Amino acid sequence: MIHLVRTDAQHFDFKKLVSKLDADLGARDGEEHAFYHQFNAIDTIKYAVVAFLDEKAVGCGAIKKFDHKTTEVKRMYVAPEARSKGIATKILRELETWTADLGYTHCILETGKRQPEAISLYQKSGYQLIPNYGQYKGVENSICFKKNIIFGSQPPTP
Repeated sequence: MIHLVRTDAQHFDFKKLVSKLDADLGARDGEEHAFYHQFNAIDTIKYAVVAFLDEKAVGCGAIKKFDHKTTEVKRMYVAPEARSKGIATKILRELETWTADLGYTHCILETGKRQPEAISLYQKSGYQLIPNYGQYKGVENSICFKKNIIFGSQPPTP
């Protein structure tokens, strides 16, 4: 059974899963990993989700404020042994719900072209390709997406 927990970046299991994510991305991105790693510190993340499968932490994701309407999806990861069970989709939906709960109306994200499974997840989840934003402008390996989150009615919290 899959169980999701809303927490923050200080959660033990979240930090453990992020270290596995960083190892995976380091292998995929090679020399480019240092560039991406500088934008993925978790110390500013207030909103994290950890997925448990039969009480074992197997996946995570997070959101952080991007602007007054938008959160940025960060640190999405599912352990290899738990993939193809819909866990990433559940985490992403929970992050979108949390985005709406906080009063934001959009989610954006960046992923790498060497992560076809992530690209597929975001496309299946209704994310639309957008021009690379912020620090990802002009970065060949980056691909950026956006989704309108329509089920929120509260103004963003400061």
